[in-house]
Amino acid sequence: MKHTEVEVTIALAAEHGLNAEEYGKICAILGRTPSFTELGIFSVMWSEHCSYKNSIAVLKTLPREGKALLTSAGEENAGLVDIGDNLAVAFKIESHNHPSAVEPYQGAATGVGGIHRDIFTMGARPVASLDSLRFGSPKDLHVRYLVDGVVRGIGDYGNSFGVPTVGGEIYFEEGYTGNPLVNAMSVGIVEHHKTVSATAFGEGNPVLIVGSSTGRDGIHGATFASEDLSEASEDKRPSVQVGDPFAEKLLLEATLEAIATGYVVGLQDMGAAGITSSTSEMSARGIEKTGNGGIEIDLDLVPIREVGMSAYEIMLSESQERMLIVAEKGFEEKIIEVYRKWDVLAVVIGRVTSDNHLRVFQHGEVVAEIPAETLVLGGGAPVYIRDAVEKKPETPVAKLVDDKNLEFHAVSLELLARPNIASKQWVYRQYDSMVQTNTVTPVGQTDAAVIRIKGSKKGLAMKTDCNARYVYLNPLAGGKIAVAECARNIACSGAKPLAITNCLNFGNPYKPEVYFQFKTAVQGMGEACRAFNTPVTGGNVSFYNETFIGGVRTAIYPTPTIGMIGLLDDIDNLVGSTFTHSGDAILLLGEGELTLDASEYLVMQYETPGQDSPSIDLVHEKNLQELLVALAAGRLVHSAHDISDGGLFVALAEKAIMNAAEPLGFSVNLENADGGPYRIQQQLFSEAQGRVILSISPDKAKEVIEEANKHHVPVRVIGKVVEKDAVIAINGEEVVHFSIEELTGVYYHSLEQSLHLDEL
Repeated sequence: MKHTEVEVTIALAAEHGLNAEEYGKICAILGRTPSFTELGIFSVMWSEHCSYKNSIAVLKTLPREGKALLTSAGEENAGLVDIGDNLAVAFKIESHNHPSAVEPYQGAATGVGGIHRDIFTMGARPVASLDSLRFGSPKDLHVRYLVDGVVRGIGDYGNSFGVPTVGGEIYFEEGYTGNPLVNAMSVGIVEHHKTVSATAFGEGNPVLIVGSSTGRDGIHGATFASEDLSEASEDKRPSVQVGDPFAEKLLLEATLEAIATGYVVGLQDMGAAGITSSTSEMSARGIEKTGNGGIEIDLDLVPIREVGMSAYEIMLSESQERMLIVAEKGFEEKIIEVYRKWDVLAVVIGRVTSDNHLRVFQHGEVVAEIPAETLVLGGGAPVYIRDAVEKKPETPVAKLVDDKNLEFHAVSLELLARPNIASKQWVYRQYDSMVQTNTVTPVGQTDAAVIRIKGSKKGLAMKTDCNARYVYLNPLAGGKIAVAECARNIACSGAKPLAITNCLNFGNPYKPEVYFQFKTAVQGMGEACRAFNTPVTGGNVSFYNETFIGGVRTAIYPTPTIGMIGLLDDIDNLVGSTFTHSGDAILLLGEGELTLDASEYLVMQYETPGQDSPSIDLVHEKNLQELLVALAAGRLVHSAHDISDGGLFVALAEKAIMNAAEPLGFSVNLENADGGPYRIQQQLFSEAQGRVILSISPDKAKEVIEEANKHHVPVRVIGKVVEKDAVIAINGEEVVHFSIEELTGVYYHSLEQSLHLDEL
């Protein structure tokens, strides 16, 4: 069936998200007016989602080199870091925000599927999955619908695919009401000699499409992800892909077996922009590597599942569970046989060329012919540096009431019940965290998730983190804290932080105040990464996260989500986060200004986030990380848990009750001399950074304090672990006293109650 060619005009280009300057550049590159298929190709490859045209100049300021890195940032499908013993960890985090806003179940599910493909296309077997989720208020019925769909989508896909979901985070803030954030992270392990590059080279080498057949689902998903959400976005459900985890499981096993044949030259996932992105990006990398390359394909050979698909539709389809392989010439049948064994389609659709072009045929005619390098960064894709203007949030100043006018028992329980604080067990119990049998401890028992590396004594620690409220109030400090808290959590588990991936979620970059947030947060991230020697391996930028709230277009909180991995040399040195021994001494590491700004308590009690984020001292944070790793290696601590959301009270409560099988209490006394600088509210609920609570055997106290002094980390004994009850006193005067049952009842059931799931 031959399709009538659509006339391409500047107006049609605008409908595809291309401005007049970009359209003119396309005409100049081609020396003619583009065909309709070519226009579609340029529109997705030059979209923000694929080209990073508004962000790449800023991203290049991040530290992207390190002695353990085996690939440069952005060079491959995911980051690759050496962990010794001829092993490497491949890891990456990406967003699926817009699809999840209009179709939460499939949007989240395909986000999980896509990020896993990025890992196993490098030859790595996925061993763990994490996520970072943001929603509006759970009081909103539509938000509850989104939460239910996203959580089920993540759980159903991950559980069926057979990769454990070992950690993550979930926050609720008004600014995410119509634009949730769904960031998915995958981690895989691969032997050095079994890695594969996403590169097409070797003239005459055959090009294969493997996996599911191609349909019309997901067309223009990349451009959909590169525009503001609006009330009309509901009509863009066709831009949301449909996933099949069982098909992906077969694709995984077949692909790893195909790689083992030695006949795979290059391999790339078909994610955003489908065949278009995989052919053009692999061609461009081949040209960069060898000086010449290119790919030509025949769309008549592509397996399709819908009748009468045009070249435009086939090239832009984002149907899931598909990949592009460049095989060694003469051995393509060996690869096809492997996929056939797994009942997976594998079809030769083209070949590698040497004229540096992407050339597409259909019905015997050339429907697209484009210099491959012009489609990607470093070639012809546009790069913009937008105006950046600081606009401080207009937030009310909190006027703290006097401590004596507060009932701290009731206030503390109310804080513990907050959706951002309470246990997320309703979420993570829907995820299989123990499949593959590598997960060392249940979710919540350590500050970072830890996976056992089979065949060795090593463990791989991982974490996602970002407090977006901090970034909203102070993008520079907030960007630093996002990295620092990830590293602190990994160090609390006893592991050394190695490297990060990131998922940068912001509003419309054309708005100067949003671009300022983005640019400044990235600067903060970079400063922290340099201080901790945790280079950036790659990631994802998601702009246009804005929606209408009360008729006003509103940006989300700027949310630079960090995914970090760390290495534990001996799994026996793993440190849990909960109290384990009655009679243990409780120590507080670190000191800082006990501000209530940006705290969950301030939002709850005074209905304002305050004026600024907590301050952050990167030198102290580095010293603290090194101390925690040293204490773990010396087996001097029984538990370590950082003080973050909710402050000291919440951290102590979590240490007491997060090991639900064997909860223990605590008796803590905080010294604050008469006339001292801090109220009780600040002592209990400040989210001041760089602080960790330890529990240790009392006979180890002297040694731990000496080690802390050696690392220049302030330390003091503040109490002890007891059999039951939780008591906090200040200067010997009791402030709060709870039974463990009281804390447990509030902490473990509040989120589920606030979501009112029975109303869906």
